[in-house]
Amino acid sequence: MVYSHTLLNERSDDTADHYQRVKINLFGRYMLEDRREFPCQTIEISPADISLSAPVRGSLGDKIVIYLDQLGRLEGTITHSTDKGFIVRTKHQTHKIDRIADKLTWLANRQALGMPEDRRHERIIPTHKRSKLTLLDGTELPMKIIDISLSGAAIEADIQPTIGTHVIVGTTHGSVVRHFNGGFAIEFSYPFETATFNKDIQL
Repeated sequence: MVYSHTLLNERSDDTADHYQRVKINLFGRYMLEDRREFPCQTIEISPADISLSAPVRGSLGDKIVIYLDQLGRLEGTITHSTDKGFIVRTKHQTHKIDRIADKLTWLANRQALGMPEDRRHERIIPTHKRSKLTLLDGTELPMKIIDISLSGAAIEADIQPTIGTHVIVGTTHGSVVRHFNGGFAIEFSYPFETATFNKDIQL
């Protein structure tokens, strides 16, 4: 079965029932309201909701932030518990929902047609790990890039800027989206193009 954007996004309102879920396995991490983070994997996903396989369940109604390979940062609310995890109703502006629908259409068709996975979309460890971190006040600090994807990077540094803070890694602009032991993660202001993304990329 070959999917189309209109099949994944059947109506213009934001009712989750009007979107078709597809079986796509994407790996990532999620952050609960208490800021604990755990690995996860999608079971089924649509532009409006996600069924996740997750080791720790949040409470119904809790807000959650999910970081998925190839889709980036998603926000939503836990609506149901399942045997393997829970279901999240995502909340995004129309333009982002359309972008997610386009991406899911491509992923679903790639899977249906047996196309090989494009490894360039996954997190990679760059050759050039050392760079400088510039804060808004002009302060420059040394840092190390742990890994990088098209849309963001994990940074090892002696400080953890507040979530939402705008920073510059090398010459690449982004915002801090989460903290972890020993560092933090940023989401780039402008994702890299697939054609130029490889382990030799420099931020």
